Amino acid sequence: MRLHPYQVQACKHIIDNPAAGLFLSMGTGKTAATLKALDQLLNETFEITRVLVIAPKFVARTVWTAEIAKWYPHLKASVVLGTARQRADALRKKADIYIINRENVDWLVSFYGARWDFDMVIIDELSSFKSASARRFRALRTVRPLIKRIVGLTGTPAPNGVSDLWPQLYLLDQGKRLGKTLTAFREAYLTPDKRDAFRVFSYKPREGAEAVIYKKIADICISMKAADYLQLPGRIEHEVVIDLEPETLAGYESFERDQVMALEGQDITALNAGVLAGKLLQYSNGAVYDAERTVHKVHDQKLEALEELVEEASGNQVLIFYNFLHDRDRILERLPGARQLKTAQDIIDWNAGKVGVMVAHPASAGHGLNLQAGGNIIIWFGLPWSLELYEQANARLDRQGQTRPVVIFKLLSGGTLDQSVASVLERKAGGQAALLEAVKAKIYEYKRA
Repeated sequence: MRLHPYQVQACKHIIDNPAAGLFLSMGTGKTAATLKALDQLLNETFEITRVLVIAPKFVARTVWTAEIAKWYPHLKASVVLGTARQRADALRKKADIYIINRENVDWLVSFYGARWDFDMVIIDELSSFKSASARRFRALRTVRPLIKRIVGLTGTPAPNGVSDLWPQLYLLDQGKRLGKTLTAFREAYLTPDKRDAFRVFSYKPREGAEAVIYKKIADICISMKAADYLQLPGRIEHEVVIDLEPETLAGYESFERDQVMALEGQDITALNAGVLAGKLLQYSNGAVYDAERTVHKVHDQKLEALEELVEEASGNQVLIFYNFLHDRDRILERLPGARQLKTAQDIIDWNAGKVGVMVAHPASAGHGLNLQAGGNIIIWFGLPWSLELYEQANARLDRQGQTRPVVIFKLLSGGTLDQSVASVLERKAGGQAALLEAVKAKIYEYKRA
C-alpha cells in the first residue's frame, strides 16, 4: 500500500510514540496510516501481539474490515459485534485485530476483568471519549495501565473547546501532561463560564491557557489540520460501502430481478433505462416510490451510515447531496439540525459558518454557487449518472478560495446499482450512454442466469 507523505509521517508518529494522538482532518486517511503502523509493530518489530480497535458501530463493521481485507489480508480481524454471546465468540477467535463498537467498551472491560490481554488499543474517534463521567471512559480508564501502546484518532479533538481535552489525553498518557484529575485540570487551565448559583454548566479557558495546553501535548499529538506544513492532496474521495443486512440485500436482488426482467424484449431507451435505474437507486438509498408516488421505506442503513459520518465530522460543516425527494425528507428527519439549501440567506449563513449540515440537490446547487468559504466536506447520499452534474456539484466547495482539502464521501449500498454508478463516475464516463450500457448488462446477466 502506497501512503501519501503526510500518512507516512503519521505512521512514523505512531511507531515512535507508545501513546500517540493523530488529530487528522476527516477523510485524510487515519485508518490507512494506522494499519501500516500496526502491520510493522505486529510483523516486523514484534512489539505487540493483540490489538483492540474501538470505533463507531458503522465504522467498526465496515471501514476497518474493508481496509484490512483490501490492503493487509494477511492480518486476521475479528469483529466483536452482535449479541453478548456473539461478541464473546468473536473474542475467542484467533486474530491479530479485534474490532468493537464504543458502546460495548464497558462490557468488554467487565468480560476480561484482570485478564485484559490487549497490548495495543486504537480509539477511532477519540473525541467520543471527551466526557469523564461516561461509562466508556471510566471503563477504559481502569485497564489503561495494562495497555502497552495506545493511539487516539480524531479530526476534531476539542469540538467544544479545550475543556473537552482532559479525558482524551488522560487515556493517552494517564495524566502525565494535563493532570491526574479533571478537577486539577480545570483549576489549572479553565474558569467557569455558564453557571447558576449552585452548578457550573460549562468552562472556558483562562487567558493564554490554550497555547500552554497545546504546547504540553505537542510531543505525542500530531495535528493534520496544519495544511501549511503537510502536503495534503487538494481533493480526497472515499467510497463508503455499506454491507446491507442479508434480508435487505435479498429484497433488493428480488426487486432488481423483477424490474430488469420486465424490460426483456423491449428496446432499451434512455427513458425506460432511466426509470429502471431510478427505482433501483431508490431501493439502494432505503425508500421507493410506487405508481401513486407513495413512499415505501425498505431500510435505514444508509441513513445510519450518514449519521455516523456527520458525527465523525465533529462540528465541521458538511454538505450533503441527495437524489430523490424522499431522500431529502428522510435525511432532514434523521438530522434535525440540518438545513435545506433553498435561499440566498442559506448560502450566506453557510459561508459564515452558521450552518453545520446543509442538504442540497446537485441540480439546484450544481452551477454558480460559491460555498467554498464554508465547509470542505461533501457526502453523496445518492450518486447521479451525470458526470457533469457530479463534478459541478463538487465544485461548489472544490474551487478557488477553498483553503482546505475537499473531502468527498460516496455512500454506496454494497451489491446494488450504487456501485455501478460509482464505477462509471470513477472512469470519468456517465450520461445516457453509460446508463444504457449498465441496464443492458443487467438484462443480459439475468437472461444468462
